[in-house]
Amino acid sequence: MQETENSLKDFDFIPNERSLSKTAELAFSRLSFTFTHEHLSSIIKAALSPQASDNDRYVLSCMLKNAEVASKGLYPLCQDTGIANVFGWKKGSFSTCNLYEEITSGVRKVYDERKLRFSTTVPTSFYEEKDPKNNLPAQISIFDSEAALAPSPSFVKDAPENSLSFIFCAKGGGSSNKTSFIQGTKAYLTKERFSALMKEELSHFGTSACPPYTIAIVAGGLSPEQNLLALKLASMGAYDTMTYEPNELGFRDRELEELAMCIASESGYGAQFGGKIFALSAVVVRLPRHGASCPISFGVSCSAHRNLKAILTKDGLYLEKTVEKPGELKGFSQAVEFAKKAEAKEGSENKASPKNEKTITSTGDMKEVLSELGKAKPGDRIILSGKILVARDAAHARWQKLIDKGESLPEYCLRYPICYAGPARTPDGKVIGSFGPTTAGRMDVYAESLMSRGAALVTLAKGNRSKNWTDSCKKYGAFYLGTPGGIAALIASEYIVSQEILDYEDLGMEAVRLVEVKNLPCFVITNKDGEDFYENLR
Repeated sequence: MQETENSLKDFDFIPNERSLSKTAELAFSRLSFTFTHEHLSSIIKAALSPQASDNDRYVLSCMLKNAEVASKGLYPLCQDTGIANVFGWKKGSFSTCNLYEEITSGVRKVYDERKLRFSTTVPTSFYEEKDPKNNLPAQISIFDSEAALAPSPSFVKDAPENSLSFIFCAKGGGSSNKTSFIQGTKAYLTKERFSALMKEELSHFGTSACPPYTIAIVAGGLSPEQNLLALKLASMGAYDTMTYEPNELGFRDRELEELAMCIASESGYGAQFGGKIFALSAVVVRLPRHGASCPISFGVSCSAHRNLKAILTKDGLYLEKTVEKPGELKGFSQAVEFAKKAEAKEGSENKASPKNEKTITSTGDMKEVLSELGKAKPGDRIILSGKILVARDAAHARWQKLIDKGESLPEYCLRYPICYAGPARTPDGKVIGSFGPTTAGRMDVYAESLMSRGAALVTLAKGNRSKNWTDSCKKYGAFYLGTPGGIAALIASEYIVSQEILDYEDLGMEAVRLVEVKNLPCFVITNKDGEDFYENLR
């Protein structure tokens, strides 16, 4: 009993709680607003690292401030509160009657009551879909702990007999979209070739999934399904204590993990806007395989590393602890000073702004905004105030339909910068829910259609973009600004003054909004000459 208690020291115990529905509800509520001590400490350590660039420190300190805002339980950590992923391992004789129905019930309740974002769409035909307004279905996978498709996490092995262990994960679209899979052969299993493959694949991650990342790499697996399941679990921290000693069931490789961190540091991407802190950790797993194939996968968990362990027993529920008061952590105050100093510069009329910082106001006159941006260079910092349009994938698709039918774009498209975002639902009494940028590259296909008609001449989002977009910026004199990802609670609480829905309300979180911001921090990524910040890094 004493050994079990020691292995569960990082869990809160809730006696007599045996409800699967309540377990899911409590887990997703906790992980949506608070981080584990381990994850927050890794961000603090990175922010205080002598290797960190000024931009690294600024973004990381904003992430820490974001964690402090979210911990109050009103604004979730990220605007994309994610698909509800539930992985479970049954140990001994634990009753699982109505398991999927009960977990789904808990997911439905917490996403509704805590005002989390509904991110799923469900098909109404092969090509059309709608918002179900409940974030369902959840992804639920339950295994026998002795016969799982992938190796069981160590905490499952330490769980009491006759229990059901879980990892709950809120997985956003940005980090999921970074997953890559190769159906390889033994030819990849040389030090030289695998190292080269790692360098190539890690360079493709870019910054659109909100680094710094937890990097996961899995080689081997008896099937593609086993490989990708192991990748998902590795990115969630399930194998953090997996052995480094080679064995026939699966192990980690320390040398390749160190190489992954070195490649990440040398990429120059940093924590989104240049630097060394592109990743916080890496896990490389080797599994057995069929002699004719070698599946290999790469993936990330973003800075919103929202994973939580739980163990349900006959006596009650063990729920992994998280940090309710981030500001009390060692090094927190020192780390957030980087953001505070920058904000003091922004708000002070008596201090001169840095040479590479511009203050821009959007009043509905696009020519004026373009004039204020003027000769801004990639990497310049922009402090943006005024009205911006908020629209993303579904709205852009509808605008394209108008163009295809020979109709004009809505007048609002021509007046304001367009921010690609889909906020979380608005808490009672507040202006807006957690608000952060989504991946810019998904809108690149609309470059010519929009810019040639005077729209999208200034856009805000996150991540690197295609050559098609940068070429269009040069052709039409447009700018792309990067807004820090991973700070959605902070943006909603401190930088947004008002919002109204202008169009397409049926799209839910993807409706077109007009939002007023004040002193929103951005960075010039692509300027009107087609110069690109990330291309310059490479």
